[in-house]
Amino acid sequence: MSTTEETTAKSAPSAPSAPSSPARTGLRARVRLPRLDGLRGRLIITVVVVALISAVTATGLAYRESRNAVLKRAQNTAVDDFRNRVEQLAPELDVPSDPRSMARFANDVSSGLRGSLVVAQYREYTASSDPSADRTRITPELRVAVRTQTRVSLQRVEHGGKPWLVMGAPVGLDATGGRGSSGQPSGVEIFAVVSLAEEERDTADLVRSVQRGLVPVVLLAAALALLAARTVLRPVRKLARATRRLATGELSIRVEEKGRDELAELAHTFNETAGALEHSVGELREQEALARRFVADVSHELRTPLAAMTIVSSILEEDADQLTPDTAHAARTVSAETTKLTRLVDDLIEISRFDARAVALTVHSVDMAEAVRGTLAARGWTDKVEADLPPGIRARLDRRRLDVIVANLVGNALRHGAPPVTVTVRAADDRLTVAVADHGPGLAPEVARHVFDRFYKADSARSRSEGSGLGMAIALENARLHGGTIELAPPAPGVGAVFILQIPLRTESAS
Repeated sequence: MSTTEETTAKSAPSAPSAPSSPARTGLRARVRLPRLDGLRGRLIITVVVVALISAVTATGLAYRESRNAVLKRAQNTAVDDFRNRVEQLAPELDVPSDPRSMARFANDVSSGLRGSLVVAQYREYTASSDPSADRTRITPELRVAVRTQTRVSLQRVEHGGKPWLVMGAPVGLDATGGRGSSGQPSGVEIFAVVSLAEEERDTADLVRSVQRGLVPVVLLAAALALLAARTVLRPVRKLARATRRLATGELSIRVEEKGRDELAELAHTFNETAGALEHSVGELREQEALARRFVADVSHELRTPLAAMTIVSSILEEDADQLTPDTAHAARTVSAETTKLTRLVDDLIEISRFDARAVALTVHSVDMAEAVRGTLAARGWTDKVEADLPPGIRARLDRRRLDVIVANLVGNALRHGAPPVTVTVRAADDRLTVAVADHGPGLAPEVARHVFDRFYKADSARSRSEGSGLGMAIALENARLHGGTIELAPPAPGVGAVFILQIPLRTESAS
């Protein structure tokens, strides 16, 4: 019996899975994880998962390797003991044999193998060191291997939930006629069943000790990941704060550039972008300031010659009936165009004051019904507009600026809408509401988006129109000066454009 042959009857049990759930539960109980949708949370989870997978993989590999090593060592020891015991006792066995000799031989072999079950078989005789023991652990495959081989055959089986090593060998006759591990077959077959439970417990204890170390490993990985996340994300948080400040208009904000890594490159790019943006915005503001100053200066410079032109044109218009028809037409045209030019200059001066924040409210307690009627009467619109003006509604506001708002809204409805044009005044929930509606086709969506833009005219195909394109913008600025707003109501069946002015009933003076 100089060599061995192993036959596998049942695959070895796989490595038990690592207790990942308890590890995660313990982690949640000890460490408060950041938000999972944040970069820090994802980084920590990634590191912890990688550490957990690595630990579980290492545990599985350690279990497999240690189990194979322990079982191999136990197997080699058992085979050596079995071979030596058989070679030592075989010369004392009589062949042909009888049941008593076979039983004695089986007991003698078993006494040297840690009390293992030994079964000896000779032709129709079978003897066992433990007659009550289960012999089914000796499989037919192993019996066939023993009959056909001259060396020790072995097989690992699992029986009753426990691992066993089953060995078998023929007892041969040597050249001198003695019995031993080799030579001609004597017809005697010897089998031994050795328990591997102790070796299995050793490997299981090793795995449990490794598993108990999973929780500290995962916690350590989480702590290291948190530390790394803080180190890596600190510049990112600074950059985020700087970006928010840049978005609020603080264009001089910069971030500190440290190192030569990707974060330093990102900080450098941010600083370059912020610098370029600050330069561009500065140039735009300068150009805007120059444009506003130019408009304001030109408007003021035009006032004096316009005043003279207005006086002359009004005199000519008064005497137009005494002039020839062509001259009278020219006089009236000059007067009308001078009036339009004067209105445009006044609007430009007014809008430049809003841009320069050089406007102030002169607040008084105003009777709304009286104020709206006065606006309509001053422009000859009393018969063209239906007014719903409940008595007793008073508000503290600037009457002149209210007149400008109402005049622009009603004038816009009369020019671009269709009759009847209505003005409705209401007071509720500490807010004053003035609604101006017409019954025209309403405003197209592309027009509604720009109706309060400066110099915007709905009919862009016309080179000239009655308005300056500043009326609605001036009305909105006056409403905002009162702490209110003007909105375009959603389209409704049977109604055209509806503009709604809303102002707090109690308005504080503002500069």
